[in-house]
Amino acid sequence: MGTAELVEVVLPGKVEPEGLELRYGAVPAPAAGQVVVAMEATGVSFAEQQMRRGRYYDQPPFPFVPGYDLVGTVLTAGEGVDPGLVGRRVAALTKTGGWASHVALDAADVVPVPDGVGAAEAETAVVNGITAWQMLHRKARVRAGQTILVHGANGGVGTLLVQLARTAGVRVIGTASARHHDALRRQGVTPIDYRTEDIPARVRELVPGGVDAVFDHVGGRSVTDSWRLLAPGGTLVSYGSAATRDDSGSKQWPVMKILGRVWLWNSLPNGRRAYFFNVWAGSAFGKDRFRARLRADLTQVFAALQRGEVTAQVAAQLPLARVADALRLAESGTVAGKVVLTP
Repeated sequence: MGTAELVEVVLPGKVEPEGLELRYGAVPAPAAGQVVVAMEATGVSFAEQQMRRGRYYDQPPFPFVPGYDLVGTVLTAGEGVDPGLVGRRVAALTKTGGWASHVALDAADVVPVPDGVGAAEAETAVVNGITAWQMLHRKARVRAGQTILVHGANGGVGTLLVQLARTAGVRVIGTASARHHDALRRQGVTPIDYRTEDIPARVRELVPGGVDAVFDHVGGRSVTDSWRLLAPGGTLVSYGSAATRDDSGSKQWPVMKILGRVWLWNSLPNGRRAYFFNVWAGSAFGKDRFRARLRADLTQVFAALQRGEVTAQVAAQLPLARVADALRLAESGTVAGKVVLTP
């Protein structure tokens, strides 16, 4: 088999996908408290699409290795780490660094993947699964019999939001382009075509009293429309500003604008709540609590995957060397599910 070599993808600056570089080196050794994971699957997230444009609100300075999350097998364990982890398939949320054949991680940050769940399958549910689970159950606290609106119901997070909500007995209205409507109907979702239909008018027609929660990744004007569609006591969860992906200008401003609105809305005495969801919230302050919550929630998502309540949607699998093609594909908006990179 020979000695393994480290291969990683470097984002050198604001570049087109073809400008990403491959870097080769020695496989890292784990420090105390760390494991080295041989990556089996990592994903192309919306975050990397923003990062290559310099538009992700807290990306590190260039150059860096992108890669928001990964799944792989523990190759080696450092001092103080349970040696039983070696050989186990695990997942981790990394924010950056995942687009590499081998990654050194704190052992406290890896979550076991249950038997019978494949690497690519698990990968589709790491960042998207945690985001969907926490927004549904920790922010909106949905209950059976409620009705929610999911924007981009066919997207990476949207797909999981829909499935986890349906499992919880929640009625779902989902926006998507027309070609995804049949697939959504099969999942028990009422689809709305965001290209041709007036979303607020159609939602009011379906749910005259307003919806119990809206999940909005679009940002911009959509957030205001979403807030107005809430029933008394309802919750708006905003989790991005896809509408501003290709804008120039400040990368913080679209998020600051949403945060300002959220603050204002939460000060109104009408019993509705608004949140801007960030999966990393709390990680800087209570690291142990953050890790425990992440582990508990991701374990729930993996269990749902294992039971077949959530179906992994792998749009394509490409090797790291074809990262430019993978990023182009993810950005094309033509695929359903996650574009996965393999070593």
